[in-house]
Amino acid sequence: MNARIPTLDIRRFDTDRNAFVAELGAAYREWGFAGIRGHGIPQALIDGAYDAFVRFFALPTQTKAKYHLKGTGGARGYTPFGIETAKDSRYPDLKEFYHIGRELPPGSKFADVMAPNVWPAEVPQFHEKGLALYHALDALGSRVLCALALHIGLPEHFFADKTNVGNSILRPIHYPPITTPDVPNVRAGAHEDINFITLLVGASAAGLEVKSRAGEWVPFTSDADTIVVNIGDMLQRLTNHVYPSTTHRVVNPPGEAARKPRYSVPFFLHPNPDVVLDPLPSCVSADNPRRYDTSITAHEYLQQRLREIKLI
Repeated sequence: MNARIPTLDIRRFDTDRNAFVAELGAAYREWGFAGIRGHGIPQALIDGAYDAFVRFFALPTQTKAKYHLKGTGGARGYTPFGIETAKDSRYPDLKEFYHIGRELPPGSKFADVMAPNVWPAEVPQFHEKGLALYHALDALGSRVLCALALHIGLPEHFFADKTNVGNSILRPIHYPPITTPDVPNVRAGAHEDINFITLLVGASAAGLEVKSRAGEWVPFTSDADTIVVNIGDMLQRLTNHVYPSTTHRVVNPPGEAARKPRYSVPFFLHPNPDVVLDPLPSCVSADNPRRYDTSITAHEYLQQRLREIKLI
């Protein structure tokens, strides 16, 4: 097996479509992960958003706590250290984070399950930069889904009306420096993502590891111009495991690097809450029989999974 996770230039989707779709689809079938460069998101936008997020996490604990909305499962606003715990993990993840969601129009039918955003007044640029990065990653994710749809024999825009009001989340994360010798090595426990696809932009330090089909942990530290995009469990279910949702984790780097904070900003692209996650007929075959017999909506699935990781 090739022990290197591929990185592809998404501009080839416009210039060499068939080859790009084949290569991207093969990467996801094998790894559930790929790097995407040539994405067109300005570095200045990424840097500006990171600067705003770092400023927020540097605020006093009691100030950040104002934006922790208890009883909401962390759907919006701030989640403090020591709450989220990977399924079946003994330890909570060593991180604090913030959730930015989709801004719904007035009267949206999803207003009862998608809360309004809350914005920290202490960092004025957080709102503007966070929302701009949200929209940029949402658009990029839609392009990736177009290529994946073509790869499994669906129309290019098959996913468009299934994700246009998806309950997608931008999650700035702060992993603090490790300052004591008795802390577990894993900053974020081994897990699979819940959603359709995840786009990880500009992780500031090494640590991401992906579990290969052979059961080996493969480091994946991308170049500065590359966004890491991986399959989540909802898309795995919808495609009847044609696209696997691969286990991954964040470990502490060795030596002095562990004494530095780590910041990362994943974008979790979700389907619309009422999308039914039944396996697609084009992904069911004699070699890959249907794996799920019960229907579940994206919102029901999300609630089930959030309970497992102790967010609700």
